[in-house]
Amino acid sequence: MSALERLGLAALHRIDPETGHGLALRALKAGLGPKGGPVTSDRLRTRVAGLDLPNPVGLAAGFDKNAVALDALARTGFGFVEVGAATPRPQEGNPRPRLWRLSADRAAINRFGFNNEGMEPIAARLERRPAGILGLNLGANKDSADRAADFAKVLTRCGAHLDFATVNVSSPNTERLRDLQGRAALTALLGGVMEANAGLARPLPVFLKIAPDLSEPEIEDVARVAGETGVSAIVATNTTLSRDGLTDSQKEQMGGLSGQPLFERSTRVLARLSALTDLPLIGVGGVGSAEQAYQKIRAGASAVQLYTALVYGGVSLAGEIARGLDALLARDGFDNVAQAVGTGRADWL
Repeated sequence: MSALERLGLAALHRIDPETGHGLALRALKAGLGPKGGPVTSDRLRTRVAGLDLPNPVGLAAGFDKNAVALDALARTGFGFVEVGAATPRPQEGNPRPRLWRLSADRAAINRFGFNNEGMEPIAARLERRPAGILGLNLGANKDSADRAADFAKVLTRCGAHLDFATVNVSSPNTERLRDLQGRAALTALLGGVMEANAGLARPLPVFLKIAPDLSEPEIEDVARVAGETGVSAIVATNTTLSRDGLTDSQKEQMGGLSGQPLFERSTRVLARLSALTDLPLIGVGGVGSAEQAYQKIRAGASAVQLYTALVYGGVSLAGEIARGLDALLARDGFDNVAQAVGTGRADWL
C-alpha cells in the first residue's frame, strides 16, 4: 500500500462508513487508484465457466453497486469485476445508518437492502464498459409482486453488455429473499433466468450466489438444482447472520456480516459444495490475503472474490493478493492455478 493510499484509508475511517465508501468510489474515478491493469502470469491465467481470466482474484458485488467506476476498476489488478446488485426499478434500500465497520474484527455489517439506481442507468453505463471480464449481480425489488421474474428482467436488459451474470438469492437484507434458495423455488427461479439467458443474442455464463448459513441438506439441494438447471458456477458465499467470535462493540447490529470472521464458515460451505458438484466454484468470504485466497482455491474454488478486505487493505490489495498467490503456487510446484483447485479440500470437510 502506498503512503497516499494509507493516508486516504485513515481519513476515510474517521467518517461515516457509507459516506466514506462513496468518497472512495469518487477517488477511484478521479484516477487516484492503481493504474497497472490486471496482474497476470502463466500460473495465474485460468479459464472458469468459459471465461478467460488473467488472474483468479475478482471484485465481489456491492463495491460498485451502480457501475459508476468501471474504467477505474479495470485498472486495479483484479482479474474480473462484478458490479451491482441491480434491480429492475430504482430503490433506496433500508434507512441509514446501514453499514458498520467492525475494525476490531476486520469485518463489516451491512443491511443495505439492494439500494441501487435501477437497471436502466446501470445498463447505460455497462454499454460504455472498458475491456476486461465484467459481470453483474442480479437482484429483485423489495416490493415486487414476482421477485423471481425480476432477475430475468435485469438479465434481459443488461445481458448484452456483460461477460457473466450472478443470481443473488442470498442477501439477508431483503425480507424472505433467502426463501428462494429452497429447492422448488430455486428451480423455478433459475428456470426463468435460464430461459431469459437463452433469449440473448449471446447467452452468458450464469452464476448462483448462496448464503453461508445453509444446512447440509440445503447445500445438497443447491448443488443438485444448480446442476439440473444449467448454472455455470456457484458463488459461495454471501454474508452471514452469525455473530460467532466477534469482539467489536458494533457486533449486535442487524444485517449481514462480512470480512475475516466469515472466512472459516464460508470455506467449509465451499469445500462441501466442491465434494458435491463438478461445477466451478467462486470462493467469497473473508479473503484478505494471498494465503487466504490460496486456501479457498485449495478448498475447491476455481476463483475468489473480495470486497470487505478493501476497507482495511485498500484497492491495491487486489494486485498484492494476485502477486502473492503467484508466489505461493510457484512455491508448491504448481504450473497453473487450476492444478491447485481442491487439493486441500479434505482439510475443510
